[in-house]
Amino acid sequence: MRHTTHADFALRVLLYLRVAPGRHGSVAAIAEAHNVSRNHLLKVVQRLASADIVETTRGRGGGVRLVRDPSSISVGEVMRVMEKDFAVVECLGAARFCRVAGVCGARSVFSRALDAYFEVLDGSSLEDIAANDFGLRGALGLVPGTGS
Repeated sequence: MRHTTHADFALRVLLYLRVAPGRHGSVAAIAEAHNVSRNHLLKVVQRLASADIVETTRGRGGGVRLVRDPSSISVGEVMRVMEKDFAVVECLGAARFCRVAGVCGARSVFSRALDAYFEVLDGSSLEDIAANDFGLRGALGLVPGTGS
């Protein structure tokens, strides 16, 4: 299974905010830290804000901040917010045109696999994937005392 760029960027935004001073940052700073498109991040941040995972503030001193404790934000929740389709095979999707749908066991196997996948993601929080504060801060250029 492969996730969209928006799902990947959502995790990057959240990782940044998890280790940023005050758990706050501007979209421009996050885009620069990850070397990604600011325009793409704006869309990602809007979706995260509509899911009450982050909060945005306009103007000087504004930006994006985490609304909840990182331990309460599961990776599975983020993926569900950012992705529209988890039908890894056609028979899991809304439209089914497969001639053997209903008579083969693929739907059951892939459905169980998807359930197991989300069991792992739901059991993993932002706190879990961002546990290496020092390493993440260094990689993102958020070194204490530099004003970043």
